[in-house]
Amino acid sequence: MRTAEVSDPGRQRRRREDAYVCEPPLFAVADGMGGAQAGELASSLAAAALRDDSGDAAEGGERRVDELIQEANRRVYQRQSRDAAASGMGTTMTVALVEDGTVAIGHVGDSRAYLIRGRRLEQLTEDHSLVAELVRSGKLSPEEAEAHPQRSVITRALGTDPDVDVDTFSIETKPGDLFLLCSDGLTSMIGDETILSEVERNRGDLKAAAKALVRAANRGGGEDNITVVFFEIAGAGEDTGQTLTLPEFRADAGAEDGANDAEEDTLDELDHVPAVGTMVVPVAEREPEAKREEPRGPGRRVLFAAIALVLIALACGFVVWGLWRSHFVGAEPDGHVAVYQGVPWDVVGNVHLYRTVYVSPLLAAQLSRSERRKLFDHSLRSKNSALGAVRRYEEEIGK
Repeated sequence: MRTAEVSDPGRQRRRREDAYVCEPPLFAVADGMGGAQAGELASSLAAAALRDDSGDAAEGGERRVDELIQEANRRVYQRQSRDAAASGMGTTMTVALVEDGTVAIGHVGDSRAYLIRGRRLEQLTEDHSLVAELVRSGKLSPEEAEAHPQRSVITRALGTDPDVDVDTFSIETKPGDLFLLCSDGLTSMIGDETILSEVERNRGDLKAAAKALVRAANRGGGEDNITVVFFEIAGAGEDTGQTLTLPEFRADAGAEDGANDAEEDTLDELDHVPAVGTMVVPVAEREPEAKREEPRGPGRRVLFAAIALVLIALACGFVVWGLWRSHFVGAEPDGHVAVYQGVPWDVVGNVHLYRTVYVSPLLAAQLSRSERRKLFDHSLRSKNSALGAVRRYEEEIGK
């Protein structure tokens, strides 16, 4: 098979908290979380657990993948339990094990596995994130989820408990299947259409395809680390050292990538806005001068402006009052449950319509799915009601 991997810190992170494994037949991506350098430590420990594997080679498939992830979880959990500086750290992990005719997938968190087959892109894994659960429950639309301020909060991770619930499944492969494992630094910046188009343009060179995806994510903002791992299932040409590629993809597509990117970087938003034509009214159709209404005096315009200003002031006052009175329960970027004052919306840029008033020691990943559904329903409530709901779960889980 052909393989390729690229990992990049992105445009807004100083450290790389992603780790990956690209050692056929085993592939994985891990995205760490935690304060200081804990996220980097968590993902590296998880990846090392896979590389150090010396288990029974006879064990394969989904069972083997689950055992690998459980071992990675134990290493991260033990380290964060013993080391105060690493307390609360964790990591996502998506693992693929290639066997004869199948690929076994194991998954925890919001990193993803994709399959590209017949020029179609299919997401194989399901995100374990707060926003994904809200979408599945119908409380958020997919469009709202893309811009949700808490879209990076995960509900399941390695290292938060002695054992972890792993999603496992197997995919029957076909010659030419291309698998993509990636961290959410890619998928939070670009959509599925962009991923597929970049892969198609560089299908003959997987390394070029991986680099093109990283560049696209950085152009989209590069808000997080970006890690991409490709592996392709060999075709009938395996005996000759060749792999099956789709005929419409040229092998020199990667060489053109830099030129295309250079052209894209010079585009401006105005380049995509069509010119608006002006309508000219024939002279014969114009209103006669004598029929034109004389301009009204300034008094009425001043009155209307004053009324508009009063209405705007009243509306602003109502909004401020509502923000001051409203509270909701959410989670911080590090996964800790929190109570916020305001409403769960962002406006232009990174301007939030809420502020944090309480951060709980409780992690969202420690709650069951039904508990998260009740707690993170985004309903607006009083401060006492929101704090009371969080503290009940703190007491129950702390027992």
